[in-house]
Amino acid sequence: MPGRGQGLGALERMLGIKVRDRELLLQALTHTSYAHEHADEGAADNERLEFLGDAVLELVAAEVLYRRHPEAGEGSLTLDRAAVVSTGALAGAARRIDLGKYLRVGKGVEKTGGRNLDSLLANCLEAVIGAIYLDLGFEVTAGVFERLGGTSEEGTINHKGRLQELTQADAEGVPVYQVAEATGPAHRRRYRVEVRIAGVRLGEGEGSTRRAAEQAAAKAAIGRFEATRTGIGEEA
Repeated sequence: MPGRGQGLGALERMLGIKVRDRELLLQALTHTSYAHEHADEGAADNERLEFLGDAVLELVAAEVLYRRHPEAGEGSLTLDRAAVVSTGALAGAARRIDLGKYLRVGKGVEKTGGRNLDSLLANCLEAVIGAIYLDLGFEVTAGVFERLGGTSEEGTINHKGRLQELTQADAEGVPVYQVAEATGPAHRRRYRVEVRIAGVRLGEGEGSTRRAAEQAAAKAAIGRFEATRTGIGEEA
């Protein structure tokens, strides 16, 4: 667990930045349990930075998704944003840079393995994002989040799960995915997948893996499903 500024250079390299205010970054890494135990040292916890970072992440995700998916409607973009700033997605991004190692937590949290909890990691990453925003501005912050894979579609947005929720809610049936085509050599395979519900084709997508193609097909199906809502679509 780093002390005052110790070990932050490695974290900066993982984030791809050089901070100007190390005290602010250190505060972002300070859990309330640590601050309470070290009140005599004047340690400030990260809750205010977490509040700010939460809002910044919403805007970062919204802008990236808006630019990346010009065809998407408000409903689809809202769901995508919720996915990329969810606790699970943020905790995953935090683990990719081993953020838990840099957290300053109290003895009780340490004993119970709290530094590895999804909620604590996600909250800390929000605080770190808040600190980076205050220190280096929006553009740098957006770049950090993208480098962490925060808006990586395959890694964070579960279109297949969303499609199943939509179809189950409307009693349409279970989506079935079929590989329509696989091209290219084994090391550069390209898949085209169709998704059907009750034998009716609802969408198709392509990807370098079957999983990615299925996610793309599900996303296409969601767009069509949301646009119509009155029927599944054209017959195969």
